[in-house]
Amino acid sequence: MLAASALFAAFVAAPLNAQSLADYDYANLSFRGIGLDWGYIWPTKVESTSMYSLRLDLGYLGPGIRIAPVVSYWNSKVKQSELERFADQLNRLDALQERGVVIDASELGEIDWSDLSLMVDAHLVWSTPVALLTYVGVGAGVHALNGRGDAIAGTFVEDLLDSTTAAGAVMAGVEGELFTALRIYGEARYTLMSDVRYPALRVGASFMVPRTATGSGAAR
Repeated sequence: MLAASALFAAFVAAPLNAQSLADYDYANLSFRGIGLDWGYIWPTKVESTSMYSLRLDLGYLGPGIRIAPVVSYWNSKVKQSELERFADQLNRLDALQERGVVIDASELGEIDWSDLSLMVDAHLVWSTPVALLTYVGVGAGVHALNGRGDAIAGTFVEDLLDSTTAAGAVMAGVEGELFTALRIYGEARYTLMSDVRYPALRVGASFMVPRTATGSGAAR
């Protein structure tokens, strides 16, 4: 979160130096399009997996600053090394030690972990000589993590794996216009939260409303 905040301050400072605060107004925002994308992530605690996202383009808060809420979902299996670490943590609980209970990682069975998130991204967008838009940005939002498994169903272990937590992200991407109402984009992204973190690569397509948004400046 600290790194995301620092990057946000850095990339917002540049346009603010050349523009007045009056140029940045939420009233400039309006629905411009919707994007669907597929990505692949490499998380710290679960196996690498696909991620699916829906991205709204709300246009520009001010010159060069685009706002894009993103809803994402992924589901994967908890790594064996993480199951062993989790079992070790459970065995340190006083309630289990007092009863002489020792949990082995194999007793936890196969555990799935899923994540449904809502992030709001802010992109610093600029055009290139080859008719492409490029951007860097930061995002903040919430992630709802849910753990499931036959062996842990209805137990306190399942409850421990369920959480709703704040998260931050940094990203960089490129997008191009195939037709007036259709763009394709690719993005590299890194998400950080207390329970898990992961890099991701995403590719997708945006279906655009055919009009110019107020406050877009030089960017399209």
